[in-house]
Amino acid sequence: MTDTTRRSDRLPLPPQKFQGQIGITYKDSQPGVPTVLSAPENAPNILVVLLDDVGFGHASTFGGSINMPTLQKLADEGLRYNRFHTTALCSPTRAALLTGRNHHTAHTGVVMEMATAYPGYDGVVPKDCASIAEVLKQNGYNTAAFGKWHLTPIYETSVAGPFDRWATGLGFEYWWGFHGGETDQWNPPLYENTIPTQKPQDDPNWHLSEGMAEKCVTWIAQQKAAAPDKPFFVYWAPGAGHSPHHVSKEWADRYEGKFDHGWDRQREITFERQKQLGVIPSDTQLTPRPDSIPAWDDCSPDEKRLYARMQEVFAGFIEHVDAQIGRVVDTLETMNLRENTLIIYIVGDNGPSPEGSLTGTLNGMKSMQGFPDDVSTMLKHIDEIGSPRFENNYPVAWGWAGSSPFQWMKQIASHFGGTRNPMVVSYPARIKDKGSLRSQFHHVIDLAPTLLEVAGIPEPREVNGVPQKPIEGTSIVYTWDDKDAPSRRITQYFEILSNRALYHNGWVAGCRHGKLPWQESGGTDFEEDIWELYNIERDFAQANDLASQNPQKLRELQDLFMAEAAKYNVLPLDDRFANRADTNLRPSYIKGKQRFVYLPETVRLPEATSPNTKNVHHTLAAEIVIPESGAEGVLVACGGLAAGYTLFIKDNKLHWEHNWFTSDRYRVSSTESLPLGHCIVSAEVKVDEEGKPGTGGTVTLRVGEQVVGEGRFEKQVPYWFTFNETFDVGCDTISPVSDAYESPFTFTGTIERVLVDLSGATFDDRAAKADIAMAIQ
Repeated sequence: MTDTTRRSDRLPLPPQKFQGQIGITYKDSQPGVPTVLSAPENAPNILVVLLDDVGFGHASTFGGSINMPTLQKLADEGLRYNRFHTTALCSPTRAALLTGRNHHTAHTGVVMEMATAYPGYDGVVPKDCASIAEVLKQNGYNTAAFGKWHLTPIYETSVAGPFDRWATGLGFEYWWGFHGGETDQWNPPLYENTIPTQKPQDDPNWHLSEGMAEKCVTWIAQQKAAAPDKPFFVYWAPGAGHSPHHVSKEWADRYEGKFDHGWDRQREITFERQKQLGVIPSDTQLTPRPDSIPAWDDCSPDEKRLYARMQEVFAGFIEHVDAQIGRVVDTLETMNLRENTLIIYIVGDNGPSPEGSLTGTLNGMKSMQGFPDDVSTMLKHIDEIGSPRFENNYPVAWGWAGSSPFQWMKQIASHFGGTRNPMVVSYPARIKDKGSLRSQFHHVIDLAPTLLEVAGIPEPREVNGVPQKPIEGTSIVYTWDDKDAPSRRITQYFEILSNRALYHNGWVAGCRHGKLPWQESGGTDFEEDIWELYNIERDFAQANDLASQNPQKLRELQDLFMAEAAKYNVLPLDDRFANRADTNLRPSYIKGKQRFVYLPETVRLPEATSPNTKNVHHTLAAEIVIPESGAEGVLVACGGLAAGYTLFIKDNKLHWEHNWFTSDRYRVSSTESLPLGHCIVSAEVKVDEEGKPGTGGTVTLRVGEQVVGEGRFEKQVPYWFTFNETFDVGCDTISPVSDAYESPFTFTGTIERVLVDLSGATFDDRAAKADIAMAIQ
């Protein structure tokens, strides 16, 4: 191309001096300073503590037998609330707390593991219900979460994401904790933000609650070092006291002998203390034990010894976690932050757990799937309860005792035993009526608007471009200066698994529906439901059912429940329980796939996002290279201590094992040593009755086409191995499926690839009798 520009036009211009604010160099410019997002003046730091599965009658501060010095200290500096309510279940309470909307509005009518496609129950927190963490972050706060999350749909908990509903996607700039409803406190499957991580490997006594305290203290120190005047919002949600009840013997032994009187007497002792402390009215009546729960006096001496120890371990577990909260509070005091820090300490996200069954258990996954533990077997391990060896939970009756003076417990949203939890609020710079009690009726949805009011931030109409549903909670700040102020929460519905209730202006109508909370199936039809009616202004504990005396008031509240249910996404009522494990009820990236090929780097894949081998014909195969020196280790495994399967090599033999809740182990081993070099090993599993939960079957081990081992298993885990452990190739992370090795038992040879085949095709009827190698390739 010809350049037609004149030469003179290309000569540089002579130097010129420009006038005005903006010039060629910094000497001729006066730049503006970028503004830094800042919170409203004097906005406080905020620490919200949420314990798990702890009842109204557990903490010493509210009359219970468990010593909680940190809770007591904060109560002495602040306020106790004795009419604060949760939803009766884990995920729903957390969604309500963090969004300020009812749990069905936030699409979290049940726990994540039981989500279905109904809008109120799909587990997908919608964008129009922005979390309080997101709002605070966008108004100048730093935000961090520690511990249990349990708000990510289970099919989104893998590295494939999406991460919108992980803690870091819902407003928290930092998260260190675990997914799912429960975890091993000694060896949890941890995440840091969105990356799998692990506990320190050089500390055999490490415990999750202690690790949470250390991480939280470090984060606060670093945040204040970098931005001293920037407030923080910390959400600290431990696994305690959800099962497994894990704590060292030192802490459990603090309660040695203190529960030998049993649950009936313990409930009475708690009730008496509650009256002495004034946390319940003097005219409160103690509700009786349900006929479905055994009396302590009817237990055998062996049962009493076992059950008392289980409660000792639980009590030590709770005192231990309270001490870790104390470490965080001490740090705030050391840093001179305590005066302007609002601390909200909620003693439980629902009532006490019923999931340990009537007998208690050493394996919570076993009892939750309908298999009670044997007392004589558990008694042999009484000194190991609380240790890393077991995933223990106490009997239902201790949960009932811990809900004193109320009826029922966790899951039962129809009664206060499931929904009423103690709460302490401490804010030295603002609350002057220290050590006092507040009795206004409030709900967990009231905390988000409370935080906004205290921070001086208006409720947003739009967040990240999405118009917001109005916050459904009511701030509790009005109660701080006026202990006699009338309740501003006039109406509140409750619903979990079709157990339902409606509070309105001092009255509660409730209906316990269906199965008992420690059963995995059974119950009644909706047409057989019996509603109860209570005037809770005169009857604090719901001891006197007035339904027959005041049918008109009952009808009024029943109708109001239906109106609230229609308004807040509660309908249709859904009382399914164990059968919600059906994978067809929720999305999945692998739905319909029958053949999976994995590379050895595949680890920490959540069970829910791995091939579901339960109750179907399937083949596990691995293409490996065994060096001349030999090799051992796990080829593929899913699950852990509680239950699972594993295919591994040890002592130069191939082994397949199904861990049936630790109490039964079915292992098939090769009869001869494996060859050195390249080979393909496989385990072909044929079930007796495909699709039947828990069915038995046979296992055939092969090296190439040669059969090297055969065996049988009489039963298998029907629904879930664990709620938090994983599928791994080339190792077995977190806790070991088999007692023949210790985790991670990494394979010391070479794995080329691993196949999981769910097609149902047997080795002999594959097309052209193609061998496993062809299937892999």
